[in-house]
Amino acid sequence: MVDSERKKSPLAKRLLFLALILLALVGISSITSEWVQQGTKNRIGIVDITGLISDSQYIVNQVKKFRQDKRIRGIILRIDSPGGAVGPSQEIYNEVLKTRESGKTIYASMGALAASGGYYIASAAEKIFANPGTLTGSIGVIMVFSNAKGLMEKIGLQPEIVKAGEYKDIGSPARAMSEKERNLLQSVVTDVHQQFIEAVASGRDISVEKVTKIADGRILTGRQAYSLNLVDQMGGLQVSIDQIAHKVGIIGAPKIIKETPRVGFLDWVLKSTVNQSLINRSSIPSLQYTWHFNSLH
Repeated sequence: MVDSERKKSPLAKRLLFLALILLALVGISSITSEWVQQGTKNRIGIVDITGLISDSQYIVNQVKKFRQDKRIRGIILRIDSPGGAVGPSQEIYNEVLKTRESGKTIYASMGALAASGGYYIASAAEKIFANPGTLTGSIGVIMVFSNAKGLMEKIGLQPEIVKAGEYKDIGSPARAMSEKERNLLQSVVTDVHQQFIEAVASGRDISVEKVTKIADGRILTGRQAYSLNLVDQMGGLQVSIDQIAHKVGIIGAPKIIKETPRVGFLDWVLKSTVNQSLINRSSIPSLQYTWHFNSLH
């Protein structure tokens, strides 16, 4: 009898050991699962788009990074911008649209101002939030030129221009613009304006005709934009965070992930001196999706 119990003892010990290992694995698995759910699977990425849009690289890279990161469940574009250059606005729009088409939820939240290029970008998002008093809209295009001929004559400055190509010095501040040149530039602006209209119509899933009726550069409040189907819901950033968290199935408060660009001392000096002083927007004409008001001139 004793021998029989001794024979069973090693087997019982093994079974007990295996049971303990199994329980430990289950415990670790549940802890790991909870950590994944609470620590890495509840993230919302926020991309800030503020000020004049003159370059797209950082924003495009950030949107792409958040799209490819499986830990980021959804993305919010926080827009506080009067717009800016056409090319960068279009590049950001395309990256937002690519993210939306990939299946990752991306919303746009408008702050105080999301006009022209700012709205252009927002229209690519799955859903747009705005405050009732947000300034938005301004679906239009502008090119600004300066004619300094009178001033140059007063100070005795006479520029000499050598060119190859009839329109190479179009928009020169040294002379008045000809009717032929004006018509040429107008055709360019009109084409880019049409691109704006088509982009909004596509992003918002409304007809080109409907967008065209309000694409005269007018500024709108968030509430007016909502009544015209240019905005989906009234509410600030927190409302958009709550909505996207619910949409992607996050339980509890989401963890907000926001990156800020690293700016060295040299970058700060160059931005403060070169960009602000030497490269003046009014002296270098370019196509702009920008809402122009007095402080921008």
